[in-house]
Amino acid sequence: MNASVLDGIVAGARIDLAGRRAVVSEDQLRARADEYGQRAPAASEVIEGLRGTNGLRVIAEIKRTSPARGPLADIADPAALACAYEEGGAAAISVLTEPRRFHGSLEDLATVRAEVGLPLLRKDFVVDPYQVREARAHGADLVLLIVAALDQRALTDLIALSGKLGLVPLVEVHDAQEAARAVDAGAEVIGVNARDLRTLSVDPGTFDRIADRIPEGLVRIAESGVRGPEDAARYARSGADAILVGSALVTGDDPARAVAALVAAGRPA
Repeated sequence: MNASVLDGIVAGARIDLAGRRAVVSEDQLRARADEYGQRAPAASEVIEGLRGTNGLRVIAEIKRTSPARGPLADIADPAALACAYEEGGAAAISVLTEPRRFHGSLEDLATVRAEVGLPLLRKDFVVDPYQVREARAHGADLVLLIVAALDQRALTDLIALSGKLGLVPLVEVHDAQEAARAVDAGAEVIGVNARDLRTLSVDPGTFDRIADRIPEGLVRIAESGVRGPEDAARYARSGADAILVGSALVTGDDPARAVAALVAAGRPA
């Protein structure tokens, strides 16, 4: 994915956002977000649930397609898949809500929220405060913020707004410079994506190169490149608190068993 493709995805996200904003007002979103916030777990609990103190945590993703691999799975019932992930021992569930490239929706997020009690991550190209409020209003406990898609002020402001709403921002980085920006902006949970946004290639060594740049005490999440238990064990040895896994789970026959295998592989020896 070169910069122009990333720019195109963000441009599409802004167009879709304008359409939703015309239908649902900020005041309506605030009311819905407040309603979920009254029963949602505290942000500190969500963060601690991702900390790999007693073994690698698994964030299991609901993902129909991707720019890198194309169609992956139909997933007619995202809630059923989420329940299978929960049965397998997932610590949280990631729901892709971007419609153009990933065929996701906010309805998917709300549907999953109605069926599972695990923390939910809204995974999308979030560039505007409205999207953060949308995430909370539809039952998210975490929201993805991609450093490469945001300038520093926007990143800092969106992290602050997330905290105000009780959301945990999962701040995604791809290199050491972005990791430094995430830390400076106040991120407490940092995801290191092994997929190069310029080429779509996956470099499994990305996490190892960046992990030491993330201060102790912050939660480190390894994203992309997890094909099975061996990769989970490798990331656990490298100091990851959690892994975010999508393609390998949605393309398998038994998602509950696949998640359980990843969890087992990440347990301390």
